[in-house]
Amino acid sequence: MNVSLIGGGVMGEVFLAAGIRSGLFDIERTIVCDIRSERRKELAKKYKVHTTSDLQEAFTSSELVFLAVKPQDLESIKADLNEHICVVSIMAGVTTKTLKDLFKTEQIVRIMPNTPAAINEGMSVWTVSGSVSENQRNLVRSLLVSIGEEYYVEDEELLDMATAVSGSGPAFVFFFLESLISAAEKIGFPLEEAVKISMQTLYGAAAYARESEYEPAVLRAMVTSKGGTTAEGIGVLEDFKFREIMENCVRAAYNRSKELSRLR
Repeated sequence: MNVSLIGGGVMGEVFLAAGIRSGLFDIERTIVCDIRSERRKELAKKYKVHTTSDLQEAFTSSELVFLAVKPQDLESIKADLNEHICVVSIMAGVTTKTLKDLFKTEQIVRIMPNTPAAINEGMSVWTVSGSVSENQRNLVRSLLVSIGEEYYVEDEELLDMATAVSGSGPAFVFFFLESLISAAEKIGFPLEEAVKISMQTLYGAAAYARESEYEPAVLRAMVTSKGGTTAEGIGVLEDFKFREIMENCVRAAYNRSKELSRLR
């Protein structure tokens, strides 16, 4: 299958590397389109694929076109495509209706990936619209499996929820990690030790939760002895309504995602 990637940025490269590594993309039949000459040279050298700055060349020579540009750059890449070309978008807030109107095709796949896909630990929520073939669906699913976990939804509106939880979620986790490191420093740890201890604690806890047969609430209770140090810390989180803060955080991201969808 002939494949084009429009946009050679971080996420564009993630999908390119995954497609080649998994054997889903044939190097000889893959094109990367990017406006930056240095980036084209870099990707061509690293992956041995053809690169171009010519959108028309990238669009017309492919059966599957991945859009990996920023949502605000969408208007600059609009084109009338052959109705048999399938468009795969990883742009947050850009609806299938918008994509159909811009590219004049009924075959649309929307994916909400996240940044941990760069180390094959991503969470990708996706949906399809129109006459996307079984082969195209299977290729997309296999590609997403190669960069982490995938979850297919029928209702496109669920992608706004995914944007708030799995799309924005890593930034919320990084913010928590920043705060844990800062707190470790303030009680006396040197920065290097604060980073190492905090990062491994967060990573280990998440890995343990994923592998455990128990729900997170049960795991928390198992660590929290009555009158102990953990209980004292949890009490502060409860006093400051940590659950409510997280709910408001996710809801704000969700509402903004819906707003952006309406704007486009």
